[in-house]
Amino acid sequence: MTTATSPALRTPPARTGAADAAPAPAAPSALPSLTGLRWMAALLVFGLHVHNFGWFGGTGGRLVAWGFGAGATGVSFFFVLSGFVLTWSARPRDRALAFWWRRVARIYPVHLVTLAVAFVLAWAVTHQALPTPKQALANALLLHAWWRPWWQTLNPVSWSLVCEAFFYAVFPALILLLRRLGARGAAALGGLATAAVPVLAWAEAHHWWSQSVYSLPVARLPEFVLGAVTARLVLLGRWRGPGLEASLALAVVGYFLVPQVTPGYSATVCTIAGFALLIPAAAVADVRGLPSLWRRRRMVRLGELSFAFYMIHLLVLRAATPLLGRKPHFGVVPGLAVTTAAFAVSLALSWVLYEGVERPARRLLLRHRRPAPRPDPRPARRGTGTATRD
Repeated sequence: MTTATSPALRTPPARTGAADAAPAPAAPSALPSLTGLRWMAALLVFGLHVHNFGWFGGTGGRLVAWGFGAGATGVSFFFVLSGFVLTWSARPRDRALAFWWRRVARIYPVHLVTLAVAFVLAWAVTHQALPTPKQALANALLLHAWWRPWWQTLNPVSWSLVCEAFFYAVFPALILLLRRLGARGAAALGGLATAAVPVLAWAEAHHWWSQSVYSLPVARLPEFVLGAVTARLVLLGRWRGPGLEASLALAVVGYFLVPQVTPGYSATVCTIAGFALLIPAAAVADVRGLPSLWRRRRMVRLGELSFAFYMIHLLVLRAATPLLGRKPHFGVVPGLAVTTAAFAVSLALSWVLYEGVERPARRLLLRHRRPAPRPDPRPARRGTGTATRD
């Protein structure tokens, strides 16, 4: 999971031929619209889990299923966004170890705290079966999504962090490749990543894999690569996608097509094109100062809390089970009441996690890091400027 609100040096593009070279738009010091969009993706996942817990019955249940039944695609949005933001904010001449340490500082403190909360919750409140030592260790080391029987243990949403950890592992090689390819090569790589999504969905539907590809990190890599490619094309000034309104419309249409396909990874086929267009469109809107609902101050603030919210909300819903029962199927009014209460508690706890764990732990872990490399004194090439910090 990445953020898109802090300033840093933008990666200078690799040398390209005349056919690939084009002036890139001047970039602001932040991409706040991407941070605002992060919140909407987290909200979709929250709505999905409310639906899965069966808090609404009757008409309310049908409405929640219609609006949030495809909420799992919010995780796919995070994967594409992660590739975009990390490429946008990649530091020139950055070392792999420094990059990996920044990623550890970004996600690991909140992961460990919510892991501990999940353990206490299972032991003292919900009285679920405790994980085996191997499962607990796999969770702590962000390895559990590689083995399907373990992927939902303790804090279930943390499986996506396993995918992110894998993406971080391969990113130094990916950004090196993108810097060498140029615009046409990057576009070709993006085409391959896009084509891989329906191929993987077909392989899962025909049981070509020993486990579901939905939570398999290597199977989610094309989404991350596609986000990285679109960022590279924007940096090179070669992005030619539709504007923010049209991209949002395509993303919404894809989202509501999800119920028409087989549940699981196949949903990604419906939404990948819309997400891959929406994210660079929002970035370009910020770069060019175009109107964007997603960069409003409250949306950006909620986006800053979105990672902590994502990591804690399911534990809040699970903690309510002993009180509310399993799948109580409330009417609309009581269902809205308990959902509002769970949302408020989750949001409050996400603020506590962000202000009390995420930010101070990151400052502590990065306190003794080396300063960022000085800018190259030579004249800047096209596409250089400021961007977001990973």
